[in-house]
Amino acid sequence: MLTLARDRSAGAHPYLTTPEHTRRARELLGKDALLAPEQKIVVEADPLKARDLGRRVVAKPYLELTNYLANLRRLGWSDDDFAEGGSDELIDALVGRGDAQTAAARVEQHLDAGADHVAIQLITENGVDPIDGYRQLANVLMT
Repeated sequence: MLTLARDRSAGAHPYLTTPEHTRRARELLGKDALLAPEQKIVVEADPLKARDLGRRVVAKPYLELTNYLANLRRLGWSDDDFAEGGSDELIDALVGRGDAQTAAARVEQHLDAGADHVAIQLITENGVDPIDGYRQLANVLMT
């Protein structure tokens, strides 16, 4: 898909990726194409709670879809990492987490890897308005 994006569009918007994928995508796309990966974020200091929230979003449906699994395999992940909702390491790689400062660092990793823009998908508990989390991230990222 990145080759197609390079050859036939103005850029790419990869979903469910890591900063390493962003680095590889930038190399493939070249310097002029728009690269805007999506990054899931959980603004939550408790790592177990944050990982659980992230796992709920990643496991179903993405770890059941062959296109996402193929992409993750190209990045070095294995079937063991996809089992039982995803290994802790896989979830940590796909979902930035921590307080706003720590979580925002994941966005910066994508930018450092060559992203022009990072689309943040904030994950919260069901029924929780995400606006406060977005404000916290904005305060960190805008400084």
